[in-house]
Amino acid sequence: MKKIRVLLKVGTNTLTKETNHISRGKIEDIGRQIATLKDSHEFIIVSSGAIAAARQFVKLEHNGEEINVKQALASIGQPHLMRIFQENFRELGLFTSQCLLSYSDFENPKSKSNIKNTIDVLVANNFIPIINENDTVATDEIQFGDNDKLAALTAALLQVDLLLIATNTDGVYTKQSLSETVQETIKEVHNLEELIKEVGNTKSSHGTGGMQSKIEAATIAKNANIETWIINGLKDNFITDAMNNTSNYTKIK
Repeated sequence: MKKIRVLLKVGTNTLTKETNHISRGKIEDIGRQIATLKDSHEFIIVSSGAIAAARQFVKLEHNGEEINVKQALASIGQPHLMRIFQENFRELGLFTSQCLLSYSDFENPKSKSNIKNTIDVLVANNFIPIINENDTVATDEIQFGDNDKLAALTAALLQVDLLLIATNTDGVYTKQSLSETVQETIKEVHNLEELIKEVGNTKSSHGTGGMQSKIEAATIAKNANIETWIINGLKDNFITDAMNNTSNYTKIK
């Protein structure tokens, strides 16, 4: 039986559970769900969080706000982030690998082919590739996007069946409900231009993404005939609940 190929993008807000530290509990939650689904699904993860991981250990000049300082923090934090993934996933019988990519890799046909071939081999051998931007040489996702665009480009290249973008809301809310006590989730979207009208330019508190960057990612995925789900990664079992249709999330077809 051919497995369903899923690309899961988790941003800094999800991995820290909106705190200043990487949450081992959240990474364990992700791993536990993947372990439950591994017989029918194969996962590729695009993960932010390297800078947040570094800030748990060090404090550099300018409080880490300068781009070059953020690049240095990413370099420090990436091994720590991977170690947390590796330790938590290994306890669940899952194996991980690291892949660092940049936008320029998607502009070179040979690089694109190498990326796809490598990740296909990893997945075929039951390894879960964990992808992040190569922040030492690239700054796009540090400045904006929080890996949303990188996830969409990777999803298109790997021809996944589903792109899951974890965020801190129950999907995309209607503009009208944003000022109300209870927000209303837009359940299903076919016209992205209409959805864009519902989305503002807000960015997350710890990451550099916002709902706009997630819609842009969904646009890239839609052009590659890939369905995108925007789901609340702060909740436990957010992947399996979405797949069982027992949670509120936005499905972009």
